[in-house]
Amino acid sequence: MDFVEKRLTQRAKRGDREAFAELIEIYKDKIFQLAYRMVGNRQDAEDIAQETFLRVYANLHTYDESYKFSTWIYRIATNLCIDRGRKKRPDFSLDEETEPGQGLDWYSRLSSNERTPEDKVVTQELQETVQDALSHLQPKYRSIMILRYIEDLSLQEISDIVKLPVTTIKTRIHRGREALRSKLRLM
Repeated sequence: MDFVEKRLTQRAKRGDREAFAELIEIYKDKIFQLAYRMVGNRQDAEDIAQETFLRVYANLHTYDESYKFSTWIYRIATNLCIDRGRKKRPDFSLDEETEPGQGLDWYSRLSSNERTPEDKVVTQELQETVQDALSHLQPKYRSIMILRYIEDLSLQEISDIVKLPVTTIKTRIHRGREALRSKLRLM
């Protein structure tokens, strides 16, 4: 895969749009999943994934081929997620009226959820529980846990992405697991 990515990035740097499209195809789901795990919102994750590819395209000429392409693109996506967390819009209540005096709240605008088989519901609830627990972790632990256990990256790859020594990564993984374990016990 590294050879293929290297060839594609070289071609894309020379202006080959088809090569860049292939890079998008390889990474679109991975980047979306990373963003979704970090921000916990599908629409924000889609926006971050799109912004990641726009930034990759705009800055492809600065990509240093001595590093893995995956490290570079994950770093861009992770930084965008962290930035989005800092700029997060204030939450609003679904109980608030949509327009004063109308008597309608935001719940009335929600579409109904269709029923799914029991096993899908159980899986969804488990994913939500884990996602909720992840979202309550400190960002320094959350990003490391997602990169390690969801994206299945090596310690060295994580180190390259977040620009921290491997020993710090190990410590954060340990502390992140402990924090996640205690949060899941409370749920």
